[in-house]
Amino acid sequence: MSPRTDRRATGKPKGRPTSVADLRARLDRARATGAGKDAEARARRMLAAYLDTAAAHGMSLPQAAGELARGQAAARLGDVSRDTLMQNPPRAVTEAACAEGCAFCCILQGGDGGTITEAEAIRLHDALAPLAGQPDGRGWHPAACPALDPETRACRAYDARPTICRSFISTDAEACRVNAEGGQEAGAGLLGSHLDYLAVHALARDLLKGLARVPTYAMARVAEGAVEGEDRTATLDAARHKPRALEDACRDAAKAGGR
Repeated sequence: MSPRTDRRATGKPKGRPTSVADLRARLDRARATGAGKDAEARARRMLAAYLDTAAAHGMSLPQAAGELARGQAAARLGDVSRDTLMQNPPRAVTEAACAEGCAFCCILQGGDGGTITEAEAIRLHDALAPLAGQPDGRGWHPAACPALDPETRACRAYDARPTICRSFISTDAEACRVNAEGGQEAGAGLLGSHLDYLAVHALARDLLKGLARVPTYAMARVAEGAVEGEDRTATLDAARHKPRALEDACRDAAKAGGR
């Protein structure tokens, strides 16, 4: 059997996909580099269900590809993973020490605040832009997230906070304080569902190779641009990561414990 006949017999797409079903057929070959085999397999199952549902509802290829590229699918599936996790919550959740105004996890020492998708970057910028020129979290601590209120230390973009912020949890507020000053105390970290979110986005990037760009952004730079009055386009241009950042984020999350 020739390679061409073999492709037809197995249903594997030839060339660029023209439908969501074609995209679904490519999924088995997509990879989430850095996430690890288990997380990649979970993400593939979730993304397969998403694409099957999209095809069943007649979603067009441009619409599905757009949701994948902007990270809307990753956020939605990450929420599903978190909801599943919460059905039998781990100790980190049942004994969480997190409270409004603690905010030590919002001191972004030595990092860019975390990896976020385009949809999250746009939503965060739009939530903070009306606050441009007002005192921000850096008035409390020079490395604090600009989304914070410097007096109350509450997040001023709480409803628009990205998945990285929704995923962070701690059983020891004092450990968070020590770590914010450069320590290495145990007790704080990310929910395992965050790795699923990253792995889905990484799979989407590989799946859409040659079709659409799947960017990620530095959360802290997006918040900074918004509160300093920078327009959204300029902010996203400045905050856009190099391609390697998503792989590094997957690898870091997997190393931290995955699930």
